[in-house]
Amino acid sequence: MCNALDTVLIHKDILDQIIEPLAQALLNKNVKILADQNSYKSIKNLNGVELASKEDFGEEFLDLKLSIKTVKNLEEALDHISIYGSKHSEAIITDDINRAKYFLEKVDAAAVFHNTSTRFNDGFELGLGAEVAVSTDKLHARGPMGINDLMTYKWVISGNGQLRR
Repeated sequence: MCNALDTVLIHKDILDQIIEPLAQALLNKNVKILADQNSYKSIKNLNGVELASKEDFGEEFLDLKLSIKTVKNLEEALDHISIYGSKHSEAIITDDINRAKYFLEKVDAAAVFHNTSTRFNDGFELGLGAEVAVSTDKLHARGPMGINDLMTYKWVISGNGQLRR
């Protein structure tokens, strides 16, 4: 799925609390993990975990595979997303509403999410009817698109010799 999870960014202060249970839950679902150096140290003994390469962070895997990256703060996370993100869907999981608002405002993506799944980035889920396309451009449509977004229009003006002054 194009709105599936490809990379998880974890704040360094909670890495020790979350990495092992997260990795185990993913591995139990047959997800292959490509971990950065910091997270790899804690989970390298688990079957299905490999050390990530730089290229793994910009990859849309389209498979049961994801990368894990440790970040020191929100700015580093935003920088990472700016470099490696798809501009399709980005999400933050936090109880800090101010950080969430900052992230939602600053991240460049067609759809942004706070404490919910990016799988909701779908035309039907967003009330557009059947999704016929997705755009990560900034003009004219961005994100999931229904049939109206693929249509163009033209202005037709008729008159009887009126002038604009």
